[in-house]
Amino acid sequence: MRHGHWIVVAAGAAFALLLLAGVETRAASDATPAAGPGGQSHLPIPRFVSLKSDKVNVRKGPSTDQAIVWVFSRAGLPVEIIAESDNWRRVRDSEGADGWVWHSLLSGRRTALIAPWTKAPENVPLYSRKSTGASTVAELAPSVLGNVLSCDGEWCELSIDDFSGFVQQDRLWGVYKDEVIK
Repeated sequence: MRHGHWIVVAAGAAFALLLLAGVETRAASDATPAAGPGGQSHLPIPRFVSLKSDKVNVRKGPSTDQAIVWVFSRAGLPVEIIAESDNWRRVRDSEGADGWVWHSLLSGRRTALIAPWTKAPENVPLYSRKSTGASTVAELAPSVLGNVLSCDGEWCELSIDDFSGFVQQDRLWGVYKDEVIK
């Protein structure tokens, strides 16, 4: 871990890479689906996963006959599975848009975006310990992508490039409030 270094990524440019131009999106409702066993996978719904590939087609419905409504263009992005139909997963992104993705394009690897809802360039500290009084390892711009190593319900340990440290869990999209990840 290198102290005194800063990671700052322009949020607009980083998030613009997420979707290709000319994207049609459909906003998801504010209601979160009730947690419970999923369809085909028998895993809980909703749940977070990440994208395996730099190119993931998102379709209007659970079939290759359905129109592609947009394309994710960055491997590792977290998405929330909100429904299943055979080998298709209905996913929602950090902006609330949803669509259907083929299951093998998703990974159980947990990742998170730093406060993607932040409009102003308000950086989020990456701390050396689980304390706001700890030294700051880096300042993370909104929408920076990190690998989730663990979460205790209040803090998550992340690795981002050559840096690792702790971020308050409520500053992340890709983990649930109070979720424990080991």
